[in-house]
Amino acid sequence: MCPYSLADPGGVQQQVLGLADAFRRAGHEVDVYAPGPVPAGVAATSVGRAVGIAVNGSIAPMAPTPNAAARTLRALARGRYDVVHVHEPVAPSITLAVTARCALAMVGTFHAAGDRTPYRWAAPALRPVARRLAARVAVSQEAARLGARSLGGRFELIGNGIDPGRFAPDGTFGDGGAARRRVVLVLGRHEPRTGLAVLLEALDHVRSDVAVEVAGTGPETARLRDRHRHDGRVVWLGRIDDAEKVTRLRSAAAVCVPSLEGESFGVVLLEAMAARVPLVASDLVAYRAVADDGRAARLVAPGDPVALAAAVDEVLIDREGAARRAAHGATFSRMFSIDAAAARYVSVFERVVVSAGARSGR
Repeated sequence: MCPYSLADPGGVQQQVLGLADAFRRAGHEVDVYAPGPVPAGVAATSVGRAVGIAVNGSIAPMAPTPNAAARTLRALARGRYDVVHVHEPVAPSITLAVTARCALAMVGTFHAAGDRTPYRWAAPALRPVARRLAARVAVSQEAARLGARSLGGRFELIGNGIDPGRFAPDGTFGDGGAARRRVVLVLGRHEPRTGLAVLLEALDHVRSDVAVEVAGTGPETARLRDRHRHDGRVVWLGRIDDAEKVTRLRSAAAVCVPSLEGESFGVVLLEAMAARVPLVASDLVAYRAVADDGRAARLVAPGDPVALAAAVDEVLIDREGAARRAAHGATFSRMFSIDAAAARYVSVFERVVVSAGARSGR
């Protein structure tokens, strides 16, 4: 159960679809429900129109309408499901309706972190809803802390996952960056909290001969493109598909993730690490955990363009040191396999189903 439209790229959507594929590879039957249009080739069912809702410093495409909730609940009632896996169970979308009203055994996964989520001000109303979950999973310590502080209860930790081999050239961990030594790749949504504006400001302080490829779109795209329209070092790629993302990751000289706040994990970091690309990232708690306390990435204080420029110069000039971190990152990223995460979820599902059966006398 995904709260966000699958037509819009995002970390939660990526995990929903990645886990669904992993469950299927393991022999389980899986249906995915989400609002908004379903992209071609994606095995999922749309339950209604998605609208943009401001949450945690971003605009998320969700479905808060009664009609979408009713369609989703009817689909669950027809489906003969053993368990319902609800991502972001108390987000103002179909997931909140399911968590509040579905009679099936439910497992909730909490992704959000940061101070601007609705959990804090809506906590009194959401706590009784969250208690309907048979198990609560958080993708990181940061997400678990937010969930426990706002909603109470116990959270199990299951980190997000990727397929490391998909990002490594020819199924092995290559030397990333050999083809385009001075290209710095940026992936992500263009909004204040992701820090793209800070990176573009940092270019004024970068000493290396560098080109910055900016993938993605967002509410800040037009403003930032206009502001930096005369800077020939910045290449605006727009939205790219997964195949192009893999190609550009493998050949980049470095990847930069300059986020400012509100991050609970760091899938982009893992993808860069799996591609064995030198990585510069903000020193956020969630990113530090994914980057093995800085052993797999050059971490820098968020929001500081001068420090960010120095870090970019460092990884582009000290290629030996950058390569050591990249090699460590390639190895460390293997710990975050999507198949391993799926196997851990299956253990949770089995426990929940057995417990539900015992309570019902089945």
